[in-house]
Amino acid sequence: MTGVAIQSLPGGASDARRLAARLGIPHREIALHGFPDGEIRVTVGAAAATTIIYASLDQPNDKLLALLFAAEALRRTGARRLVLLAPYLCYMRQDTAFHAGEAISQKVVGRLIAGIVDRVITVDAHLHRTADIRAVFPGIEAENLSAMAAIAVVLRQTGIDPATVVVGPDAESRPWVSDLASQLGLAHTVAQKTRRGDRAVEIGFAQPALVAGRPVLLVDDIVSSGGTLIACAKALEAAGATTIDVVITHALFPPGMATAFADAGIRSVRSTSSVPHPSNAIPLDDILATALHGEIRGQDFPERTP
Repeated sequence: MTGVAIQSLPGGASDARRLAARLGIPHREIALHGFPDGEIRVTVGAAAATTIIYASLDQPNDKLLALLFAAEALRRTGARRLVLLAPYLCYMRQDTAFHAGEAISQKVVGRLIAGIVDRVITVDAHLHRTADIRAVFPGIEAENLSAMAAIAVVLRQTGIDPATVVVGPDAESRPWVSDLASQLGLAHTVAQKTRRGDRAVEIGFAQPALVAGRPVLLVDDIVSSGGTLIACAKALEAAGATTIDVVITHALFPPGMATAFADAGIRSVRSTSSVPHPSNAIPLDDILATALHGEIRGQDFPERTP
Protein backbone atom coordinates (compact mmCIF):
# COMPACT_ATOMS: atom_id res chain seq x y z
CA MET A 1 0.00 0.00 0.00
CA THR A 2 1.37 3.43 -0.96
CA GLY A 3 1.72 6.13 1.69
CA VAL A 4 -0.23 8.98 0.09
CA ALA A 5 -2.39 9.16 -3.04
CA ILE A 6 -5.11 11.33 -4.56
CA GLN A 7 -8.41 9.90 -5.75
CA SER A 8 -10.90 12.13 -7.52
CA LEU A 9 -14.50 12.21 -8.59
CA PRO A 10 -14.71 12.29 -12.40
CA GLY A 11 -15.48 16.00 -12.84
CA GLY A 12 -12.23 17.10 -11.21
CA ALA A 13 -9.95 14.42 -12.61
CA SER A 14 -7.78 16.70 -14.74
CA ASP A 15 -7.13 19.17 -11.92
CA ALA A 16 -6.50 16.35 -9.44
CA ARG A 17 -4.11 14.60 -11.87
CA ARG A 18 -2.12 17.81 -12.32
CA LEU A 19 -1.94 18.35 -8.55
CA ALA A 20 -0.83 14.75 -7.96
CA ALA A 21 1.95 15.13 -10.53
CA ARG A 22 3.10 18.31 -8.81
CA LEU A 23 3.20 16.53 -5.44
CA GLY A 24 4.79 13.39 -6.86
CA ILE A 25 2.06 11.03 -5.66
CA PRO A 26 -0.27 8.63 -7.51
CA HIS A 27 -3.67 9.68 -8.84
CA ARG A 28 -6.65 7.40 -9.33
CA GLU A 29 -10.08 8.29 -10.63
CA ILE A 30 -13.15 7.13 -8.72
CA ALA A 31 -15.57 5.39 -11.11
CA LEU A 32 -19.27 6.18 -10.94
CA HIS A 33 -21.97 4.11 -12.60
CA GLY A 34 -25.59 5.19 -12.77
CA PHE A 35 -28.45 2.73 -12.78
CA PRO A 36 -31.78 3.36 -14.56
CA ASP A 37 -33.56 3.99 -11.25
CA GLY A 38 -31.12 6.75 -10.28
CA GLU A 39 -28.99 4.77 -7.85
CA ILE A 40 -25.22 4.84 -8.30
CA ARG A 41 -22.34 2.43 -7.89
CA VAL A 42 -19.02 3.85 -6.69
CA THR A 43 -15.71 2.05 -7.29
CA VAL A 44 -12.50 3.44 -5.81
CA GLY A 45 -8.91 2.63 -6.72
CA ALA A 46 -6.47 0.88 -4.40
CA ALA A 47 -6.46 2.74 -1.09
CA ALA A 48 -3.37 4.53 0.22
CA ALA A 49 -2.76 4.86 3.94
CA THR A 50 -3.48 8.56 3.52
CA THR A 51 -5.96 9.13 0.71
CA ILE A 52 -6.80 12.62 -0.49
CA ILE A 53 -10.24 12.77 -2.11
CA TYR A 54 -10.41 15.60 -4.65
CA ALA A 55 -14.04 16.60 -5.06
CA SER A 56 -15.18 20.10 -5.91
CA LEU A 57 -18.76 20.08 -4.64
CA ASP A 58 -20.63 22.15 -7.19
CA GLN A 59 -23.85 20.44 -8.37
CA PRO A 60 -23.51 18.71 -5.00
CA ASN A 61 -26.33 16.29 -4.35
CA ASP A 62 -25.08 13.26 -6.28
CA LYS A 63 -21.48 14.12 -5.37
CA LEU A 64 -22.20 14.03 -1.65
CA LEU A 65 -23.62 10.54 -1.94
CA ALA A 66 -20.67 9.45 -4.10
CA LEU A 67 -18.30 10.90 -1.49
CA LEU A 68 -20.05 8.96 1.26
CA PHE A 69 -19.78 5.70 -0.67
CA ALA A 70 -16.14 6.35 -1.67
CA ALA A 71 -15.15 6.99 1.95
CA GLU A 72 -16.72 3.70 3.03
CA ALA A 73 -14.85 1.75 0.37
CA LEU A 74 -11.53 3.45 1.09
CA ARG A 75 -11.76 2.91 4.87
CA ARG A 76 -12.73 -0.73 4.40
CA THR A 77 -9.82 -1.40 2.02
CA GLY A 78 -7.14 0.13 4.22
CA ALA A 79 -7.15 3.93 4.22
CA ARG A 80 -6.30 5.12 7.72
CA ARG A 81 -6.62 8.84 6.99
CA LEU A 82 -9.00 10.55 4.56
CA VAL A 83 -8.53 14.17 3.51
CA LEU A 84 -11.31 15.88 1.56
CA LEU A 85 -9.89 18.48 -0.81
CA ALA A 86 -12.98 20.38 -1.94
CA PRO A 87 -11.94 23.63 -3.67
CA TYR A 88 -15.61 24.56 -3.72
CA LEU A 89 -17.66 23.59 -0.68
CA CYS A 90 -21.43 23.31 -1.07
CA TYR A 91 -24.30 24.30 1.22
CA MET A 92 -22.33 26.84 3.27
CA ARG A 93 -24.69 29.77 2.65
CA GLN A 94 -27.63 28.42 4.67
CA ASP A 95 -26.11 28.85 8.13
CA THR A 96 -29.36 29.73 9.85
CA ALA A 97 -33.11 29.25 9.36
CA PHE A 98 -34.20 32.42 7.57
CA HIS A 99 -37.84 31.29 7.54
CA ALA A 100 -39.87 28.94 9.73
CA GLY A 101 -39.32 25.29 8.88
CA GLU A 102 -36.10 25.70 6.89
CA ALA A 103 -33.28 23.21 7.33
CA ILE A 104 -29.87 24.62 8.25
CA SER A 105 -27.94 22.91 5.47
CA GLN A 106 -24.51 24.08 6.63
CA LYS A 107 -24.87 22.13 9.88
CA VAL A 108 -26.24 19.02 8.17
CA VAL A 109 -23.56 18.85 5.48
CA GLY A 110 -20.81 19.76 7.94
CA ARG A 111 -21.72 16.90 10.26
CA LEU A 112 -22.08 14.49 7.36
CA ILE A 113 -18.59 15.26 6.04
CA ALA A 114 -17.05 15.34 9.53
CA GLY A 115 -18.34 11.83 10.05
CA ILE A 116 -16.45 10.35 7.09
CA VAL A 117 -13.13 12.22 6.71
CA ASP A 118 -10.34 13.40 9.01
CA ARG A 119 -9.58 16.76 7.40
CA VAL A 120 -11.28 19.20 5.05
CA ILE A 121 -9.45 21.71 2.87
CA THR A 122 -11.47 24.23 0.89
CA VAL A 123 -11.07 27.66 -0.72
CA ASP A 124 -13.03 30.84 0.04
CA ALA A 125 -15.94 29.02 1.66
CA HIS A 126 -19.06 31.16 1.47
CA LEU A 127 -19.47 31.74 5.20
CA HIS A 128 -21.63 34.49 6.69
CA ARG A 129 -22.12 34.31 10.43
CA THR A 130 -19.71 31.39 10.91
CA ALA A 131 -16.39 32.98 11.90
CA ASP A 132 -14.26 29.81 11.83
CA ILE A 133 -14.75 26.95 9.38
CA ARG A 134 -13.73 24.48 12.08
CA ALA A 135 -17.11 25.13 13.68
CA VAL A 136 -18.74 23.62 10.57
CA PHE A 137 -16.84 20.33 10.92
CA PRO A 138 -16.92 19.26 14.58
CA GLY A 139 -14.07 17.05 15.76
CA ILE A 140 -11.88 17.14 12.63
CA GLU A 141 -9.27 19.42 11.05
CA ALA A 142 -10.53 22.05 8.61
CA GLU A 143 -8.92 24.90 6.67
CA ASN A 144 -10.47 27.62 4.57
CA LEU A 145 -7.77 28.83 2.17
CA SER A 146 -7.82 32.21 0.44
CA ALA A 147 -7.57 32.35 -3.34
CA MET A 148 -6.29 35.94 -3.27
CA ALA A 149 -2.60 35.00 -3.43
CA ALA A 150 -3.21 32.85 -6.53
CA ILE A 151 -5.27 35.64 -8.11
CA ALA A 152 -2.56 38.22 -7.36
CA VAL A 153 0.08 36.06 -9.05
CA VAL A 154 -1.90 35.86 -12.30
CA LEU A 155 -2.76 39.57 -12.26
CA ARG A 156 0.90 40.48 -11.87
CA GLN A 157 1.82 38.15 -14.72
CA THR A 158 -0.83 39.47 -17.10
CA GLY A 159 -0.44 43.09 -16.02
CA ILE A 160 -2.80 45.48 -14.28
CA ASP A 161 -3.11 49.27 -14.54
CA PRO A 162 -1.84 50.88 -11.29
CA ALA A 163 -4.84 53.22 -11.38
CA THR A 164 -7.20 50.25 -11.02
CA VAL A 165 -9.66 50.24 -8.12
CA VAL A 166 -10.45 46.83 -6.63
CA VAL A 167 -14.17 46.67 -5.88
CA GLY A 168 -16.27 44.21 -3.88
CA PRO A 169 -20.02 43.80 -4.42
CA ASP A 170 -21.00 44.01 -0.73
CA ALA A 171 -19.72 44.45 2.81
CA GLU A 172 -19.00 40.72 3.14
CA SER A 173 -16.41 41.01 0.37
CA ARG A 174 -14.29 43.57 2.23
CA PRO A 175 -11.76 41.10 3.74
CA TRP A 176 -10.74 39.52 0.44
CA VAL A 177 -11.00 42.77 -1.54
CA SER A 178 -8.71 44.60 0.90
CA ASP A 179 -6.33 41.62 0.93
CA LEU A 180 -6.02 41.51 -2.87
CA ALA A 181 -5.72 45.30 -3.14
CA SER A 182 -2.97 45.28 -0.52
CA GLN A 183 -1.03 42.57 -2.37
CA LEU A 184 -1.26 44.57 -5.61
CA GLY A 185 -0.80 48.05 -4.10
CA LEU A 186 -4.18 49.28 -5.39
CA ALA A 187 -7.06 51.34 -4.02
CA HIS A 188 -10.23 49.51 -3.04
CA THR A 189 -13.85 49.99 -2.03
CA VAL A 190 -16.99 47.90 -1.57
CA ALA A 191 -20.54 48.44 -2.73
CA GLN A 192 -23.66 48.69 -0.62
CA LYS A 193 -25.97 45.81 -1.59
CA THR A 194 -29.65 45.39 -0.82
CA ARG A 195 -31.05 41.98 -1.82
CA ARG A 196 -34.68 41.89 -3.00
CA GLY A 197 -34.71 38.18 -3.87
CA ASP A 198 -32.57 35.35 -5.30
CA ARG A 199 -32.06 37.28 -8.55
CA ALA A 200 -32.87 40.87 -7.61
CA VAL A 201 -30.38 43.20 -5.90
CA GLU A 202 -29.78 46.92 -5.65
CA ILE A 203 -26.22 48.25 -5.67
CA GLY A 204 -24.88 51.64 -4.64
CA PHE A 205 -21.55 53.26 -3.71
CA ALA A 206 -20.92 55.64 -0.84
CA GLN A 207 -18.09 57.31 -2.82
CA PRO A 208 -18.84 56.91 -6.54
CA ALA A 209 -16.17 59.51 -7.38
CA LEU A 210 -13.50 56.99 -6.34
CA VAL A 211 -14.10 54.91 -9.49
CA ALA A 212 -14.88 57.75 -11.91
CA GLY A 213 -12.40 57.80 -14.79
CA ARG A 214 -10.55 54.72 -13.52
CA PRO A 215 -10.44 51.03 -14.45
CA VAL A 216 -12.15 48.64 -12.02
CA LEU A 217 -11.39 45.09 -10.98
CA LEU A 218 -14.60 43.63 -9.55
CA VAL A 219 -13.86 40.72 -7.19
CA ASP A 220 -16.33 38.21 -5.75
CA ASP A 221 -16.04 34.83 -4.07
CA ILE A 222 -18.95 33.11 -5.81
CA VAL A 223 -21.17 33.89 -8.80
CA SER A 224 -24.17 31.66 -9.47
CA SER A 225 -27.12 33.58 -10.96
CA GLY A 226 -24.95 36.57 -11.92
CA GLY A 227 -27.51 39.11 -10.75
CA THR A 228 -25.24 40.81 -8.22
CA LEU A 229 -22.38 40.98 -10.72
CA ILE A 230 -24.57 42.58 -13.39
CA ALA A 231 -26.12 45.08 -10.96
CA CYS A 232 -22.68 46.04 -9.65
CA ALA A 233 -21.26 46.45 -13.15
CA LYS A 234 -24.13 48.73 -14.16
CA ALA A 235 -23.62 50.84 -11.04
CA LEU A 236 -19.88 51.08 -11.74
CA GLU A 237 -20.51 52.06 -15.36
CA ALA A 238 -22.96 54.74 -14.19
CA ALA A 239 -20.33 56.01 -11.74
CA GLY A 240 -17.86 56.50 -14.60
CA ALA A 241 -15.57 53.46 -14.47
CA THR A 242 -13.58 53.30 -17.71
CA THR A 243 -13.34 49.48 -17.84
CA ILE A 244 -14.72 46.67 -15.70
CA ASP A 245 -12.92 43.35 -15.39
CA VAL A 246 -14.13 40.59 -13.09
CA VAL A 247 -12.26 37.99 -11.06
CA ILE A 248 -14.12 35.38 -9.03
CA THR A 249 -13.12 32.35 -7.02
CA HIS A 250 -16.06 30.05 -7.77
CA ALA A 251 -17.75 30.22 -11.19
CA LEU A 252 -21.12 28.53 -10.78
CA PHE A 253 -22.97 30.53 -13.44
CA PRO A 254 -24.01 29.05 -16.80
CA PRO A 255 -21.43 29.77 -19.54
CA GLY A 256 -24.20 31.41 -21.57
CA MET A 257 -24.24 34.28 -19.06
CA ALA A 258 -21.17 35.73 -20.79
CA THR A 259 -23.41 37.69 -23.17
CA ALA A 260 -25.39 39.25 -20.31
CA PHE A 261 -22.14 40.18 -18.56
CA ALA A 262 -20.83 41.88 -21.68
CA ASP A 263 -24.12 43.74 -22.12
CA ALA A 264 -23.70 45.04 -18.54
CA GLY A 265 -20.33 46.54 -19.43
CA ILE A 266 -18.05 43.77 -18.19
CA ARG A 267 -14.97 43.42 -20.38
CA SER A 268 -13.67 40.10 -19.06
CA VAL A 269 -14.46 37.41 -16.48
CA ARG A 270 -11.77 35.17 -15.03
CA SER A 271 -12.25 32.49 -12.40
CA THR A 272 -10.05 30.15 -10.42
CA SER A 273 -9.87 26.43 -11.12
CA SER A 274 -12.02 25.65 -8.05
CA VAL A 275 -14.90 24.59 -10.31
CA PRO A 276 -14.31 23.45 -13.92
CA HIS A 277 -15.67 26.27 -16.10
CA PRO A 278 -14.85 27.97 -19.43
CA SER A 279 -13.81 31.11 -17.52
CA ASN A 280 -11.06 29.28 -15.57
CA ALA A 281 -7.82 31.25 -15.88
CA ILE A 282 -6.32 31.13 -12.37
CA PRO A 283 -4.88 27.81 -11.17
CA LEU A 284 -5.02 27.02 -7.46
CA ASP A 285 -2.21 24.45 -7.61
CA ASP A 286 0.25 26.45 -5.48
CA ILE A 287 -2.04 27.03 -2.49
CA LEU A 288 -3.47 23.50 -2.61
CA ALA A 289 -0.02 21.90 -2.82
CA THR A 290 1.21 24.02 0.10
CA ALA A 291 -1.79 22.96 2.22
CA LEU A 292 -1.01 19.29 1.48
CA HIS A 293 2.73 19.36 2.23
CA GLY A 294 2.22 18.01 5.74
CA GLU A 295 0.34 15.01 4.38
CA ILE A 296 3.09 14.28 1.86
CA ARG A 297 5.86 14.53 4.45
CA GLY A 298 4.11 11.80 6.45
CA GLN A 299 3.56 13.69 9.66
CA ASP A 300 2.17 11.70 12.58
CA PHE A 301 -1.53 12.40 12.71
CA PRO A 302 -3.90 11.37 15.50
CA GLU A 303 -5.79 8.14 14.99
CA ARG A 304 -9.47 8.66 14.19
CA THR A 305 -11.84 7.56 16.93
CA PRO A 306 -14.23 4.92 15.51
